[in-house]
Amino acid sequence: MDAIIKSFPKTGLSDPKTGLSEHVRAAPESTVPRPSREEAAAAVRTLIAFAGDDPNREGLLDTPARVVNAYEELFRGYRECPAEVLERTFSEIGTYNDLVLIRDIPFYSHCEHHIAPFVGKAHIGYVPVERVVGLSKIARLIDVYARRLQTQEHLTSQVATAIDEILKPRGVAVMLEAEHMCMAMRGVQKPGVATVTTQFSGLFRDDANEQVRFLTLVRGQTR
Repeated sequence: MDAIIKSFPKTGLSDPKTGLSEHVRAAPESTVPRPSREEAAAAVRTLIAFAGDDPNREGLLDTPARVVNAYEELFRGYRECPAEVLERTFSEIGTYNDLVLIRDIPFYSHCEHHIAPFVGKAHIGYVPVERVVGLSKIARLIDVYARRLQTQEHLTSQVATAIDEILKPRGVAVMLEAEHMCMAMRGVQKPGVATVTTQFSGLFRDDANEQVRFLTLVRGQTR
């Protein structure tokens, strides 16, 4: 029998998104008008000239348009809603009530301070209550937030909050490991440095043993 598919948990409210944090229930709304593609391309030409090159030379003529296209892809998270990504859940899980762990999920984001990439892996764990979400949806959720100008700390918090508020599990554990190009390529220029951030809620926040179990499984060990 096919798994039973449910939408948001029943809250007694007419709008299932009521009660969710603003960044969870909707895509962000810009407070400034979005420039046209032509205006964005002109800004890229200005930056090329600022860097010391000629935006009119043959090799750079099409670069502004390419950069605009790349920005639409790299920052598509501004047009995506986290709540919609996790909207469909599956309730046919039998008596399963233990940890679900998805580890080593690659992600690519950009530091909001220098618009330089930071690249890493996410490890997500949660203990479901009556329903689970498709595994690919967790990866999609990470991309929604990662494909915005970010800090790693904020990205970690947003992912954990979205899973906690939408799925309402017994607990959520999130760990992100990433290398930041703003540290590797500029400033102190220290490549290979990993930044690790974590956030725990519910069972994982209250029980140190559950934190240890999560971290042990993330490192590829069994207990």
